[in-house]
This record gives sequence, C-alpha cells and structure tokens, in this order.
Amino acid sequence: MRDRPSVCVVGLGYIGLPTAAMLAAVGHQVTGVDVNELVVTTVNAGRVHIVEPGLADLVQEGVRAGNLSATSAPVPSDVFIICVPTPFTEDAGMKIPDVSYVRAAAQSVLSVVKPGNLIVIESTCPVGTTELIRDELSGAGAPMDRIHLAYCPERVIPGRILDELRSNDRIVGGIDAASTATAEAFYRGFVAGSVFTTTSRTAEMVKLVENSYRDVNIAFANEISVLCDHLEIDAWEVIGLANRHPRVDILQPGPGVGGHCIAVDPWFIVAKDPETSRLIRVAREVNDAKTSWVVEQVRTSAAQLASSLGRPARVACLGLAYKPDVDDLRESPALGVATALAEGGLEVLACEPHLEAHPRFALRDCQDAIDAADVVVILVRHSQFAGLSFEGKLVLDYCGLLAHSPMAPATATS
Repeated sequence: MRDRPSVCVVGLGYIGLPTAAMLAAVGHQVTGVDVNELVVTTVNAGRVHIVEPGLADLVQEGVRAGNLSATSAPVPSDVFIICVPTPFTEDAGMKIPDVSYVRAAAQSVLSVVKPGNLIVIESTCPVGTTELIRDELSGAGAPMDRIHLAYCPERVIPGRILDELRSNDRIVGGIDAASTATAEAFYRGFVAGSVFTTTSRTAEMVKLVENSYRDVNIAFANEISVLCDHLEIDAWEVIGLANRHPRVDILQPGPGVGGHCIAVDPWFIVAKDPETSRLIRVAREVNDAKTSWVVEQVRTSAAQLASSLGRPARVACLGLAYKPDVDDLRESPALGVATALAEGGLEVLACEPHLEAHPRFALRDCQDAIDAADVVVILVRHSQFAGLSFEGKLVLDYCGLLAHSPMAPATATS
C-alpha cells in the first residue's frame, strides 16, 4: 500500500462527507459514493448538503485541487470506508438494528475490490456485524483471505467533527491480525491521537458501550429532574449543589436524548441480549419518557393559560435541533416535542436559528416568536438564545438556559 492510498468513502452523510473531505485535505485521492444523485452533484460542484463548521471550505478546496470527487457507485481504490446509516425497526416494543445498508454497501464494492485492499466499516453496528460481512463477501466470491476487513467506529460530535476525526483516539479491530495491522497503519497516517487495536467484535462493542454509558448518565439526570418537579424542588439547584461533592458529576437534564448515536446505540446492545442489558434498556425508556413528560407539561400549562385568556394559548418552541448550535435534527427530542404539540392542536411558533426552512413548521425569528406567543418553551440551549427578552411570558425552560428552575412554569422578567 502506498503512503497515501486512494480511498473510496461509501455514504456521504454527517460522517462520510467530513471523512472524505478530511482525507482529501491530507493528500489522499478520495472518491465519495452516495445513492442520492443530488448529494453527488452538490459535492462535485464543491458545495455541501449538511452544516458542519469548516466543512464547506474543505470540500470546496478538495474538489478544486482534484483530490475529492463524488459518484453513485464505488470505484477501484486501496481503501473502502463504509459510512452508511444503521437505523432500527420496531418489534413488540423492542428496537431492532437494521444493518441492511451496511450489507448493501459492502456488496457494492465487490465489483471493484482487489486482493490487498482494505475495507473498513465505520457505521455503528451490532456485535458480530463485521464477521457477518466477511462471511457474506466470502459467499459472494470475494477472496477474503487476501482482502483486509476491519471495524473502526467513529467517535465524533457534530460541531467538532473535522477536528475530532484527526485528534480523537481510534479503536481498530480486524477480522484477523493482518486486517488489524493494515487498518492500524491506515489510521496512523492521519490520526493525531492514539490508535488502539483489538478484535472486530470488541471494537463494535466499544462504540455501543460508550454511548450507552452516556445515555445511562443522562437518564439519571432526567429522572432527577422529574422527581424534583414532583417534590417542588429546583432540579438545577439540586444538581449544582450535589456536584460540589468531589466524586459526584451529575449531567444536566433536558427534554430527552437525541442524535443518531446516544438515542440509538443502546438498542443495539439490548436487542443482542435483552435479558442481561436491563439497566441500559430502562435508561433508554427513561429518556424517551422524558420527552413525553415535557409534552404533557406544556399541554397542561397551555390549557390553564387558555382558561384565563379566553382563547387557545400560542406556544413558541425555541430550538428544534437535538443539541445546541447545530442543525442536526436526527432523533431530536425538541423536534418531537414541537411536533407532538402541533399534532395535539396547539398553535406552535417554531424557532430554529440553524435552519433556513423546515417541512413541518414555518420557522420564525426567535424574538418575534416569543413576542407573539403566550407560552415560551425553551428546548435547546442555542447560543443565539442568550439575551432574548421573555418579559411578561410564561416560560418553560427544559434545558437550563435561564437562572430559575426549568422544571416548573415561571414568568421571566428579563
């Protein structure tokens, strides 16, 4: 393999496109693959279809320099990186991971893969998926004794993807020692952090455990917030004071958990071994229930206010993204709250400063939405919300933007 092997990135979404652009920037010849022709056309024009700091400039420069291009089918390369979605399906209350996109992506490289090539799966997968792909490719005629196959989970956060792709430590696990060594050498070529090697099954489990750990900790904070509401205590004060203990570090509660990782990955463990993963499942259920709890809180407050107004209360929802200062709506509890309120008959004035438009809501200027509303529901702690005036409004703050308790209605004065 050359010092700068050619790379084919299958899937140009939130992980695939930044990965492709970053690899092109450090000197790899990169071809991105996507089934969406609009994405292919957009990238080849040097533009982006997702928002991520620095990504637009990096894609433009990669295309201009001739190091980055996009197409709808894989091309011969030294390295193939699979970055496609892994959604889940519902079955009797259980969320079951769907790896069909990963399997299809792996099958798509069969016509161009050659002995000595490296195939890396970065998509989040249930334990055993890399071995499944090995068996399926072998069954389809691929010489897997001469092709390297490994799993390397992405570990980045929206808003810092480009920096973390290079700075974060990486975990690499191959289906055999040669695959692990080849994948390790590839990632050491551009990763500034450490590269740790293990088996493919362990690497798959590490990704799931990381996000399940975070989900369990968030569930604790969300459960405390509901308990404090029932006991008429300020949850933010409780958590802040508890965190003064030298060995306590409780996270901040919110309207639920979103994003494609924390809100999804724990189900991959639960589906694999439901009898053993009881705590992980309960945490998932607690965080999902928090969103429903917020919806009921807002509905109750809006109904009470409507009685005094003599008309239905208008509700401003501040934030639709799943976390502060991004445009990412995947599994967003904030979007879930706004949608449920609108579907329940309330007039929702939606504000999301990181989006130009939304198919469900006519987005409003944030201050205009507040001024026109009777109830203001703060769902995401966007930096743009600092300094807004809430004077005279009934404010329900579920992300801790304001100084008072967000777990009970309060009329803000500034």
